[in-house]
Amino acid sequence: MQLAFVLYKYFPFGGLQRDFMRIALECQRRGHQIRVYTLIWEGDIPPGFEVLVAPVKALFNHRRNEKLTAWMQADLAKRPVDRLIGFNKMPGLDFYYAADGCFEDKAQTLRGGLYRRWGRYRHFADYERAVFAKDARTEVLMISEVQQPLFIKHYGTPEARFHLLPPGISQDRRRPADADAIRAEFRREFGLADDELLLVQIGSGFKTKGVDRSIKAVAALPAHLRKRTRLMVIGQDDPKLFQVQSAALGLGDQVQFLKGRSDIPRFLLGADLLIHPAYNENTGTVLLEALVAGLPVLVSKVCGYAHYIAEADCGLVLDDPFAQEQLNSYLQRMLEDDAARAAWSHNGVAFADTADLYSMPQHAADVILAGEQA
Repeated sequence: MQLAFVLYKYFPFGGLQRDFMRIALECQRRGHQIRVYTLIWEGDIPPGFEVLVAPVKALFNHRRNEKLTAWMQADLAKRPVDRLIGFNKMPGLDFYYAADGCFEDKAQTLRGGLYRRWGRYRHFADYERAVFAKDARTEVLMISEVQQPLFIKHYGTPEARFHLLPPGISQDRRRPADADAIRAEFRREFGLADDELLLVQIGSGFKTKGVDRSIKAVAALPAHLRKRTRLMVIGQDDPKLFQVQSAALGLGDQVQFLKGRSDIPRFLLGADLLIHPAYNENTGTVLLEALVAGLPVLVSKVCGYAHYIAEADCGLVLDDPFAQEQLNSYLQRMLEDDAARAAWSHNGVAFADTADLYSMPQHAADVILAGEQA
């Protein structure tokens, strides 16, 4: 079959983008042709992929999205495909991979009435409705049980159109046999002393991920503990505001920002704790990547995959609603207790041996290729 995938932006280090790539490659492995529509493509193009970058420009993102949709639909009219799979919400999809939460719910609960008069709101509301409306035909690939009731509440989407997928952690994230040697080399490379504690926060979109909360928590540590704690933040975003915050709190070069990179497994093995106090997060793939690497996790409960951290007993989950004081307290507790961190690490690795945390691309391809639209 000829399959078409569409997403607004592809870059190698985004969670949504990596999920797209693994699903598309799995479909290709099964013998199907892959075409991709996008606004931006960064990185290598896999052999056999036809990647089409829309030649459109606009002052506002939502207008650019609309131009992409029109351009893609014009091309599809000339060169039809058997399935159209979207990784962003838009009209005309056969399948939608639900990496994002319910826009309408956020608009009603987190925004004022004036916001819902803007063109930006109307665009995203219309595009979401095109996917989830009761009489729409789009099948939904869900990666978080948390959001499904919200879509049903706002749109009356029939439950039969939802297909819940297991997580899709890449096997290369699992803790390898030479993990201790990799950790030692990593810490030598970054100048980490034996008694220094390294926190990592990984993910694009620093504001949403709660980087400000992490910086406050580090600053709140007792002086003796704060002095030997470093925080590395890795992801695609502008760090300026957070660098200013860090400097204002007297953390100096203890907080370091790195761009997205391909050697994340080394950081998961070299660190002492993953901190992820996100404001909202549909899933949180990095939580499971830390779990299978044996890295203890401190995470906010709103993350869709936070329940795995509790089930595996490989870290601590913050309450909802969030309280900075609890984050500060939990961080201090986790950094001070070496034995607890060792136990959480062991528990995560053991959980990774038995739970299905890896087969999302295969299950997604099963649904796409089974012909739900036939």
